[in-house]
Parts: sequence; structure tokens; C-alpha cells
Amino acid sequence: MPQWLEQWNRKLAKWLWGVVLIGLIGSLPLIYARVQTEASSKNVEFVMDYRDLLQVSYTQVDPQGYLQSRLAMLKEAGVNAMAVFESTLEEFNWSGEVTVYNAQQAALLDGQLPKPGDNRTFLLFNMPQDEPVLRPLIENAFKRIGVTVENWSSHDRTGLILGLGPDDAYMRPMQPNPIAMKMLKDQGFLIVPRLSDRTQPYDDEEMGKWIDSFKELGVTRIIFDGDAVTGFNDQEEEQSLNKFADRLNAAGIGIGAIENLKIPQKGLGTLASKLDYNVVRVHSVSEGEMNVAKPVVLADRFLLAVKDRNLRMVYLNAMAVKDSSKGQVTNPIDTIVKTLAGDEEEDVKGAIEQIRDFGFKVGEAQAFDVHHAPAEKLWKALAILGAVTLVALTIGLFIPALLLPVTIIGLVGGAGTFVLDSSLLNQALALFAAIAAPTASMALLIRWLRVKHERRDALPKSAWGRLGGAVVLFLRTSVMSLFAVPFVIALLNHVSYQLVLQQFRGVSLLHLAPIALVALYAVLYGYGGSVKTNLRNLLKQPITVLWVVVIAVVGAAGMYYLSRTGNSGQATGLELKFRSFLEGTFGVRPRFKEFMGGHPIFLLGLFLALRYRWALVFIVFATIGQLSMVDTFAHIHTPAYLSAMRDLLGLAIGAIIGLVGIGVWQIGEGIWRRCRTGASARG
Repeated sequence: MPQWLEQWNRKLAKWLWGVVLIGLIGSLPLIYARVQTEASSKNVEFVMDYRDLLQVSYTQVDPQGYLQSRLAMLKEAGVNAMAVFESTLEEFNWSGEVTVYNAQQAALLDGQLPKPGDNRTFLLFNMPQDEPVLRPLIENAFKRIGVTVENWSSHDRTGLILGLGPDDAYMRPMQPNPIAMKMLKDQGFLIVPRLSDRTQPYDDEEMGKWIDSFKELGVTRIIFDGDAVTGFNDQEEEQSLNKFADRLNAAGIGIGAIENLKIPQKGLGTLASKLDYNVVRVHSVSEGEMNVAKPVVLADRFLLAVKDRNLRMVYLNAMAVKDSSKGQVTNPIDTIVKTLAGDEEEDVKGAIEQIRDFGFKVGEAQAFDVHHAPAEKLWKALAILGAVTLVALTIGLFIPALLLPVTIIGLVGGAGTFVLDSSLLNQALALFAAIAAPTASMALLIRWLRVKHERRDALPKSAWGRLGGAVVLFLRTSVMSLFAVPFVIALLNHVSYQLVLQQFRGVSLLHLAPIALVALYAVLYGYGGSVKTNLRNLLKQPITVLWVVVIAVVGAAGMYYLSRTGNSGQATGLELKFRSFLEGTFGVRPRFKEFMGGHPIFLLGLFLALRYRWALVFIVFATIGQLSMVDTFAHIHTPAYLSAMRDLLGLAIGAIIGLVGIGVWQIGEGIWRRCRTGASARG
């Protein structure tokens, strides 16, 4: 590269780092707005599945008595809401409202022989006082789908004959049971209807009646059942989703979004936007999990869901199961009570007490009150400018001649990102910035170390001098790696990310790209010589068995590292206990790969790199800790202040472990030297 161009690029780089600083300052109002938004919702709603309660009660000798006793028990434990599904004949049968028969059973009930080929469904109303409510509900539901409905009676009870097979009739959805909802409301529970999109075609007038009845009961939130939200399937022909959204908006009713579904519910994101994001996230524990989990585990799980992932509704399921080991039918109601209220005998601190300790309270879940920074577009523009400049500077570290053209291209792209305000472009720029910051910080460190090694007199001579230098470099580099965080927050500063209706794509690339780039930079720039010479020497290296073994080991380590990333990563039992200790001690759990991996290796590597060139290998591996700090903030659904505490705690604990590692190294090195000196003297 010509010397004049090199000088120009150096001057340009200094100015561009100033632009990055301006972008960081511009991001601060957007960060503050996000923190305000996250602090606006502190109520946690514990919702019990009422249908599950009916199913469990149906296995008892006195279903109604058992149901009422368990409702009182759950209410006292802290459950403050009940989820009521669209009604079915099966549910009415569980509740004792009706008794359903097939044609053969109905004939025998009247002392007659069944008619051959008759597969209709017969039902009798068991509670005369409730029949005026349930009869029109059932008749209307089946007539709407073209099923014949006839009157029937037996043994002084009135009922209906439905022109549909019993198995089919059992499954057909109807309006949520108004009698059950009123009973639950009178007992002090909030009502959370669970609606589906199974009733076709969508009937806006009928849905309007449902919504009006919900409003009278004080319903403020609906959760959906099935794979689609109500109105989704008829949206193209009937604009049914729009009509349903209008109904909800008029009634002031929001929705819940269940986290971690294998397949997201269709239309949820669209409906959420039409409701101006009147949405809360829902944490659900499946029936299978609830039957085997221990109260202490569930309590910790609920706390993490509320505190770490901004979930404001905890959905509780229960199912009666035949336990062959006990020889009886069991259910997890007692487990739910112990989880919420605690149990002194089993040394379980209740989930409700734990969440209260962190400033939350049991109440009606509320959507975030979205805050906006004044002059928000200006701050967003500065954040985009800073992010683009940071990416350009990182590219310039690898290929200095490209700094100016890359900067110009980046500014044009950044302008397009600002004007179009596309979520895809914002995510792409956020990802590039997240990769760039730890890469640039480590590359600049490697360049600094190279210069110091070329000037031997510039390196500290004593161990204490190297220790002080290592600590300073550790802190300086970590701060620079975190330059990406304000840009990620500013670029993805929309409530849809906090609700996980949109997700930050490309995080897997963030886990690998900085490590690969820093390794490449270390090879090309870290050990002296020109880039061409280093690259030529690398390509001329013969492939030996040792290289194959090294590549295999690195590949296996990489696979294990990737398996530990994300929510699906598995942790060892010892690690889980240590995590629990940290959570209980500090109120937040730092990331294991930071405080036990990246940061200690980094501090030890810096101490060694101030003396030995080969210690750059440690620097490359330590990139894991630097990128992990940025990745912590890529989980947008985690409160920003909690992510900051997690990073700071990880740095502190990692530094302590790193200092211990340095002490061990010094002791081991001293022993080694004495042994060598003794051997030389004897020789």
C-alpha cells in the first residue's frame, strides 16, 4: 500500500473512531427508553387451566366437591386467574352439566332396543337451573355447522339429539361456558378465555357476542389455543382477522403470546401489531413436565421466566395420570401449591415470595407501556452512523486499503436502513456491529502486542508490571468489545423484539465469526512479517498427522461450544448447582463460558503475551468471552439492566479466576526453573 494512502487511512481511522463515539452517545436515549419500557410492567399473573381441573376432578369420587376444594386451595396458594377454553360436550360432561349417550345407551335408558345404524348423539341436562343457558348455546353451535338438533327427554330430564356421531360431537367447539366463567369470577379469579380458529367460517356477529360477554366479566386478555389465532384462516376472503382485532380493541382486550412453541401460532404477529402490541408473554408448563418436576425446580423456573425473560403470565397445567408404581391415579395439584406457596418441610421457598423479592407482585398482567425517546429519529440516525462506522473500521483493520470505499458504501447502506426502517436491514446492521466490536477490540490488542514485541524495551520486565498491564488491557479490550451493545439495543429498539414476535437472526454467526476473524488476524498480523509472507507461509505448511489431530480436536471443541449456545444447550449437574448458587447469591447468573472460560483465559493470556509471542493462542480462544458479552444483549427479551449485571459479574468472577490462574502459573514456572537449574548444576 502506498505510504500516502497508509497515512490517509490512519487519519481517517482516527476521525471514524470519533464518529463511533458520537453514535454511542446517540444510542443512550434509546437505551433509557427501553429500560423505562421494561420497568412499566411488574404484575405477574398465575393462570390455572380450568379444563385440566375439570378432568382431574372427574377422576374423583365427588367431582364437584373436589373441584371446589382445589379451587380454594389454589386461590390461597396464589393462583389468581383461570383459563377457560371453548366449551365441548366432553367438558360439559366432566363438569356434570350434561350426560352424553350414544344411540345404544339412550335406547337402553328408555328400556328399548337400539335401532340398527343409528349413530346419533344423545344428551340430557343434569341441572335444570343451568339448562336455559346451555341449551341455546349447544343448539346454536351445532346448527351453525349444519347439524340437525332435536328435542329429547328421558326419566323426567330434558335433552337434545344431535345428528352427529358421538366421537365427532364431543370435539366440536362452542362458546366458553358462561356458567363456569361467572362462578370463577365470583370466587375472585381473573378470567382468561382460550380461543381457537377451529370454528369455520368465522362469524363476526357471534364473536361479537362472545367478546361482549368477556368484557362484562372483566376479561382483559385472551390466549389462543391451537396453531392459529382466531380469524386467521378466513383473513383473505373475509378480512376476519381485522374484524377480530377491531372487536378486541373496542373491548380493550389484549392477547398472550406463549413462548417456545415448536410452531408459532399463525397470525399472532399480525394481530399483535393491530392491537398496538397489547401483548404479554406467557410461560407454560406442560402436563407432562408438571407431573414429574419438583417444586423447588419449578419455583426457580418461574422466577427465571419472570425476571430474566420478561414473562408476565405463568400458565399452569395439570393432568390426572395412572401411576403404576403407586397403583393409583395421581395429579400435580399439590405440587403446584407447594411451588407457589412454598413448603417448609421440603425447604422450598415459594415462587411468589421469590418474585416479590425481585420487585414483582401477583396481579393482572399488563402489557408494556412503550416509551419513546424525544427526537427518536435523530438518535436512531446517530446509532446507525456509529454502527456503520464501526463495521467499516473493522474491515479496515484487515484490509486497510478498503477503509475509505467501505466507509462510503456503508454510509449509503446506513442511509437506506434509516429511510426504509426495515426490520431485516436493522437486524443485519446490528449483527454486523455485534461481530465487529469484539473482533476489532481483539485485533487492535494483537496489533498493540506485536508493536510492543518488536520494541522489546516497551514490554514490562517484572511479573508485577506484566500483571498490571494485563489487567489494564483486559478492562480496555472488554469495554471496546461492548461498543456493539448500544448499537444492538438502538437498532432493535422495538417492543416486538422484547415480546419475541420478531427475533434477532444470525446469532449463531455471532458465536463463530469473531473467533475465526481474530484467529485469521493473529496469523496474518500477529507474529511479524508482511501479510503476504505470513499467508504464503501458512499455505505452504505441510499437512501432517499432527495437523489432522489438531483440526479434529478444534472441530470437536467447536461442536461442543455450539451445543452450549442458545436455550437448548445442556449443562452438567455440577454446573447447574453452581448456577443456582450464583443466582441465589447475586440475584443474576453470569454466563458460564465467560467467567469459567473466556475471561480467565484472556487475563492469563495477556499476562503471558506480555512476555511470550506464542501466548497469542490464548488471546484467540479468549474471544469467546468477548463475543459472549455482546451476545448476552442479543437476547432482547431479557431486561437490559439484567444483561448488564450479568456481564459485569462475569467479568469480575472471571478476573478473579484469571488472577488465580496467573498465580498458579507463576508458582509452576518458578518450580520448573528451579528444577532446571538444579539439573544443570548436577550435570
